[in-house]
Amino acid sequence: MDSQKDALQRIIATLANKNEELQNFIETLNHTLGRVQVNSTQVVSDLEEEFDTLYSILDEMKGSMTNTIKQETVRKSHELQKQLTQSTSALESAEELLEFANNALHITDEEDFTKAARQIKDRVTMAPAFRLTLKPKATDNMRHLMVDFSKERLLLQGLKFLPVPRAPEIVLGDCLVIDNEVTVTWRMPEEDSKIDHYILEYRKTNHEGLPRVKDEQCWEVLDDVKSTEHTLQGLRFDTRFMNFRVRACNKAAAGDYSDPVTLETRAFNFGFDSTSSHLNLKVEDRSVEWDPQGGKGVDSKVKGKENKGRSGTPSPKRTSVTRSPAPRGARDRFTGESYTVLGDTSFESGQHYWQVKPQKDCKSFSVGLAYRNLGKFDQLGKTNTSWCIHINNWLQNSFAAKHNNKAKNLDVPVPDTIGLYCDFDQGQLSFYNAENKQLLHTFKVKFTQPVVPAFMVWCGGLTLSTGLQIPSAVRSFQKTENGLGGSNSSIS
Repeated sequence: MDSQKDALQRIIATLANKNEELQNFIETLNHTLGRVQVNSTQVVSDLEEEFDTLYSILDEMKGSMTNTIKQETVRKSHELQKQLTQSTSALESAEELLEFANNALHITDEEDFTKAARQIKDRVTMAPAFRLTLKPKATDNMRHLMVDFSKERLLLQGLKFLPVPRAPEIVLGDCLVIDNEVTVTWRMPEEDSKIDHYILEYRKTNHEGLPRVKDEQCWEVLDDVKSTEHTLQGLRFDTRFMNFRVRACNKAAAGDYSDPVTLETRAFNFGFDSTSSHLNLKVEDRSVEWDPQGGKGVDSKVKGKENKGRSGTPSPKRTSVTRSPAPRGARDRFTGESYTVLGDTSFESGQHYWQVKPQKDCKSFSVGLAYRNLGKFDQLGKTNTSWCIHINNWLQNSFAAKHNNKAKNLDVPVPDTIGLYCDFDQGQLSFYNAENKQLLHTFKVKFTQPVVPAFMVWCGGLTLSTGLQIPSAVRSFQKTENGLGGSNSSIS
């Protein structure tokens, strides 16, 4: 019966996953179908605009060339008309002179004949007919204004849609996720020398498998990627996965997207548990800061009831982030001289890494791990339920690893940023210089219950960095050194 139930549960899980895949696929199809209509309308509009522009250019050219022909017609007509007028006037004058000469032949008086002959000779010398150029100043030829659009016609007849690059293929085996960097590699299905650049898009998600059309995150765009590989650096892995897709572009157009891929970007994410923090600590999203005014000015009865004569009770005039009432089952706030706040996420297996950066003028702070049942008056490192390194910059400087009220001084420089690595299953808590990955100290512990990141700060502040993968240098060191060089059984 139990085995059949287990088998049925597996079948149900398989069917549920398949239903989710089909639902996502149907949403993708509907989204794609809608985009086809939208994009089709857009390209038709773009095509009409291009042709309208082409028509406008042709109309403009036609008007300009027609105007040139008209101007040439006017010029030639003017020249020919002018010659015609001059020739007509010359002809009339010549005809009159010819008639006068014919009449002179009939003059019998010698003196009159001589006089007439002299007049005719003078008039012939000055006659317009003999000064005119008997060649048209313009021809009737207009072929120099003819056009041959055969090449242009062939060019127009050869108009085609823009050549679009094919979709690239992301090489999943060559993609790499390490040290909060993601390297994405792709290739073209065939050589294309006209590709100018690529567009890489990515988004964070908590859904495994193919990207969903309806996702909480929007696609981030990286344009003008020149090679077929790109590395995204300085990422915070605050989701389980990241989706990637890429498209190729030539000088004219962008091609289709590649098939998207999903890469796992799992990391340890947590924040401060403000319900656990001492009232002299001001807790923000990723920072905690000493607040000497916290908890002052409250009713003395509340003070006596909550802290039995100690300071640090809630203040309605407190200027830090508003804290909601602690949920039922939540632990007590730290109080007294335990200026402590815990993380809001515990773990009981696996390997985890996070970083803490103190303010430069911070006088005292501790970072480490604790069980959630750490007493509200307990200070980190002074009980058998907490492990930390402690930095004191007040009166007497010290840098020590602490556990169960025992301390070991650390003969290394205090780093600007401290990296914490915990392998719960191997019972190991290590502290590193986050910049150069120098090992500062390692506790060897057999954890008996879930642990939670813990922080103490006095007269200063801390900034928390989570969503970090375990650095490759730390992984390598843990494998080769197995935590040696920083461990000390006397305080473990």
